[in-house]
Amino acid sequence: MANSLTNVIPQLLAQGLMALRQQSIMPRLVNRSYDSLAAQSGSTIDIPIPSAITANAVTPGTTSQAVSDLSPTKATITLDQWYEAAFNLTDEELKNVEENNLMPMQASEAIKALANNVDTYIMNLASSATNGISQNGGTAGTTPFASNLDAYLAARKELNNSAAPMDDRYCVINADAEAEALSLEAFQNAAWRGDTDGIIRGQIGEKLGATWVVDQNVQTHINANGTPTGFLVNNGAGYAADITVMTIDTGSNNPAVGDIFTVAGDTVSHVVTAAAGGTSITFTPGLGAAVVNNAAITFTASAAAFTRNLLFHRDAFAFASRPLEDGMMVGGDNVMSNVDPISGLSLRVEVSREFKQTRVSYDILYGGALVRPELASLILG
Repeated sequence: MANSLTNVIPQLLAQGLMALRQQSIMPRLVNRSYDSLAAQSGSTIDIPIPSAITANAVTPGTTSQAVSDLSPTKATITLDQWYEAAFNLTDEELKNVEENNLMPMQASEAIKALANNVDTYIMNLASSATNGISQNGGTAGTTPFASNLDAYLAARKELNNSAAPMDDRYCVINADAEAEALSLEAFQNAAWRGDTDGIIRGQIGEKLGATWVVDQNVQTHINANGTPTGFLVNNGAGYAADITVMTIDTGSNNPAVGDIFTVAGDTVSHVVTAAAGGTSITFTPGLGAAVVNNAAITFTASAAAFTRNLLFHRDAFAFASRPLEDGMMVGGDNVMSNVDPISGLSLRVEVSREFKQTRVSYDILYGGALVRPELASLILG
C-alpha cells in the first residue's frame, strides 16, 4: 500500500491543480507580484505604496535642485489563511486513480470548496474592519443594467477621477447583473459591441475599458439593523478634513461595518470600518472637507442589503499564495505540493492510510489585502 500511495500522489496533485484552476476567478485578476518562496502560516509581506511626486520647474545652477521629500507607505499581507479540504477513498477508488487516472468526484468537491474559499476571501476584502471600498455607482437594492450601463459608467468615473491606470481593469458581477447586462443591445448587437460573442457565446468579455467576468461569489452587504437613518454629526466644533472617527447621535438603525455614507458639506463617499452602536463610527477614507455640528449623515438607500459588484484595477488588491514549507510536511513521500502556472495558487496534497481506507487532504496557504481602495469602485445591486 505504501507504494500505491507514492504512485497516486502526483496524479491527485495534478488533477487537483486543474480543478482549482477551473474554479478560481479573483486570484487571476488581482496583483500577484508577491508570490515567491515558501513561507509558514502567519508570515507577513510588506507591499510598498508609492507617494506622489511633484514636477518642478528646472532652474540651472551650480548645485542640483532639492528633491521633494517622499512619504511612501506600505500595506501588509499576512499569510494567515490556511484551509484544508479532506475526504476518504475506498481501495477501489484509490486503484482507479493509480491505474486509470480517474479523478474521484469527491476530490473535485474538495477543490471546489478551497477555490470558493479563496474567491470569497478576496471579495470580502472590499469591506473589512480595517479598510473598504466606498466609491460606488448604481443603486443599492436594485440589480444594475436593467435598461442601461449607467451604474458601470458611474463606477468607471470614480476610478478615472482617482487616476486609476486605464489598463488591467476588471468588472466582476454576479449572475443577476450579468443576465441584465447581456440583455442590452450594447452587449448583444455586433454593430455596437464589435464582435458576435455576446449573442453567440453569451459572453461580455473586454468592453468599455474593462474585462467583464461573472462570479457566483460576489458578496452581499447586510446590515441586520436595517438602513441607518436620521444620524447627525455630534461634535460642537464639527470635524476637520481627513478625520476618520466621528461621534454621531439621534438616528435609528445603528450603522454596521460596510455601510456607505456621505456627510453634508463633504462630497466624498465613506465606508464604515467600525461602529460603536449609534454613538460613533470609524470610516475610510477620511473626510474630504470640514463638516459642522449636526451635519446630516446620509447612508446609502437600502443599505440594509446590497450587492457588492466590483470594478477595479488589479493593483487595488494584493494577494499571495505560497507553498507550505518542507518542515511542515509529514509522512515522507505521502506529501507533495506544487504551484498551478495559470491561477498561481499553491496546493498541497497529503495522502495517508487509515483503517481500510485512504485519507486525502488538500490544503492551501494564502493572504491578501485591499491596499489601494481608490483604485476600486462598487457597482451596487
